[in-house]
Amino acid sequence: MPLPRTPWSPPETVYWSARRILLHLIRETAQHAGHADIIREALDGANTTAQR
Repeated sequence: MPLPRTPWSPPETVYWSARRILLHLIRETAQHAGHADIIREALDGANTTAQR
């Protein structure tokens, strides 16, 4: 799949495979979910590893 053109992209068209796009989406989702979990823990003081 060709990537959209951006001002900072190289002059030639860049293509990513469906596998690379899927892995990128998984990585970004995991990173942002981790950030949200850190913020939640800071706000309520609970953590997800020791629920009792």
